[in-house]
Amino acid sequence: MGSPSFKPTRIFSPHHHNSPPCTRTHQIGALLLVASTFFLVRLFDRSFSTCPPSSLNHDHASQNFVHFSDGGSLSWPQIGYGSRLSLKIYVYEEDEIDGLKELLRGREGKISADACVKGQWGTQVKIHRLLLQSRFRTRKKEEANLFFVPAYVKCVRMMGGLNDKEINSTYVKALSQMPYFRRSGGRDHIFVFPSGAGAHLFRSWATYINRSIILTPEGDRTDKKDTSSFNTWKDIIIPGNVEDGMTKRGAVTAQPLPLSKRKYLANYLGRAQGKVGRLKLIELAKQYPDKECVPVIISDQAEFPFQNVIDYTQISIKWPSTRIGLELLEYLESIPDEDVERMIAAGRQVRCLWVYVPEFESCSAMQGILWELQRKVRQFHQSAETFWLHNRTIVNRNLVEFSSWKPPMPLP
Repeated sequence: MGSPSFKPTRIFSPHHHNSPPCTRTHQIGALLLVASTFFLVRLFDRSFSTCPPSSLNHDHASQNFVHFSDGGSLSWPQIGYGSRLSLKIYVYEEDEIDGLKELLRGREGKISADACVKGQWGTQVKIHRLLLQSRFRTRKKEEANLFFVPAYVKCVRMMGGLNDKEINSTYVKALSQMPYFRRSGGRDHIFVFPSGAGAHLFRSWATYINRSIILTPEGDRTDKKDTSSFNTWKDIIIPGNVEDGMTKRGAVTAQPLPLSKRKYLANYLGRAQGKVGRLKLIELAKQYPDKECVPVIISDQAEFPFQNVIDYTQISIKWPSTRIGLELLEYLESIPDEDVERMIAAGRQVRCLWVYVPEFESCSAMQGILWELQRKVRQFHQSAETFWLHNRTIVNRNLVEFSSWKPPMPLP
């Protein structure tokens, strides 16, 4: 069978039969109209583009960082965060979940929050207290975006309130009583681990809370462990604890000396702990008493608080830990005073983000943490053990509705 052939057909509308023919004059006029339209559009585009491309790119980049007004108030970038805080966080009560009281006060209930609020681990208490007072706290689980699980386990362990085995079993017991933890697989639950041990204080963390949001001041390492529990895609680096007496607002009792009158080049904050780089710093300090230490970051894998929105090149120096020696001291000494003053001034603007005060302060560590938590909010919750039906009913593997889930529930 031969393939059918088609002939082009002209289609005319009946009302065009008496239209005048398209002459050469019409064609030239149409071309002129198209050309003039093109040039007018280009002219208007240039007129409204008042900023050069480099300026536009710079403005776009600056929108990704925190901004401080002349009055000192802070505004978080809208990209990825939103224009305002609109969180709803549920804070578990210690009497609500069996095991939480032990994680907060030890097996005998004798360890107080006041005893745990001081020193390196104080953030676990301060964040808990600030969330209890927060305007973003909700008492209705069903409307919460996030769930905060309070525990002072580092302090409790150091004070003999629980041992490692007890901490592990108590965490597992507490998690098995949280239906909302089961619903999301823990993705909307927040835990604070305020020391170098990180989430390893909970030995089974990798099994039970590996999807949860972990707040920790140290993400580059985990003491005496081969791996860190910090995951940059879900966890948040928070400022370490600073004693309240060092951060209270009000009259300043002493003004810092001008650079020209300062006796020492640098100061070292930390312990040697047998680390080769730190031992080198101490040796240098002994050899050169006028140059005690270095105020630069020498931890190669360090992660920093709010590093999504703070440009640390403006406020700090990061130096390779493999090049600690006279070269480092000579470099620091060579930096012009005006550059040091500029970096100090930039740091002065953001230092309020390291202070744990109530969120009504225009700039605080808690404000920064809340913004970072808002970025973690999910509108949909599910896990390997969560299912749903045609009528949007959430059920478990046995098709039991979420409202009827009863503890203790199986954990992964």
